[in-house]
Amino acid sequence: MTKLTLLAAMLASCAAAQPPNIIRVIRNGSIQPYFDGKAATNVLGMSSIAGFSETWLLELHDSFASLEDLDKALSTVPQAPAPAALADGVLAPSKTLIAIYRPGLSYRPDQAVQNLPKMRYFDLVIYRVRPGTEADFAKLLKIRQFGLDSVNLDRPDIVYQVVSGEPDGTYVAITPLPSLRVLDDGRPVTPVYAEGEQAAARKAAADTELVREHLWFRIEPRTSYVSDEFASADAGFWHPSAK
Repeated sequence: MTKLTLLAAMLASCAAAQPPNIIRVIRNGSIQPYFDGKAATNVLGMSSIAGFSETWLLELHDSFASLEDLDKALSTVPQAPAPAALADGVLAPSKTLIAIYRPGLSYRPDQAVQNLPKMRYFDLVIYRVRPGTEADFAKLLKIRQFGLDSVNLDRPDIVYQVVSGEPDGTYVAITPLPSLRVLDDGRPVTPVYAEGEQAAARKAAADTELVREHLWFRIEPRTSYVSDEFASADAGFWHPSAK
């Protein structure tokens, strides 16, 4: 292997270890247009396991250029009809939102992105904070991260700030789960040295958060559109038709 080839492989490996810079979340979308448009973007399909029966799509983008290229590709193919109206909820005002990666708010994001190809479930948390409290919200997440580290909880997440499709002060945290069984372990008892920080986190949450909603999804490979590279960790799961 030449030095140039080796360098390219190393750069590709480093890029794969970084969370997507941008995500687009689509509520009750259809995966077929991505196949028809031969999209060059990984799209994760998932079904809710609580609340309303819904299918969501999560597009993973490295840049706004990627988002624009996908929009152009999708504009050339027929679109699925809009879903029937659902009861009001955090995402009810819009079908789609776009959010940018906030590394400083994320917990062990390098581990979280490595878990994406191996996940079977998804914990998606939507936060909406009071106007003018974004800095306090960032401090709140830092306190929570300290608490997670204090018990060495292996549940990394990636946090995104919504920039289109929802009001200012909306954040999305995504936690890939290999199984729901990991939740059976519960959370270890907080050590004494971290109890003060936990109390501070509870107060900060009351002062900053307007909404915190946990949504659990099951990953659906048949309604996903992912590359062979993404699927390589478990091709039999992601590309079942190829078995």
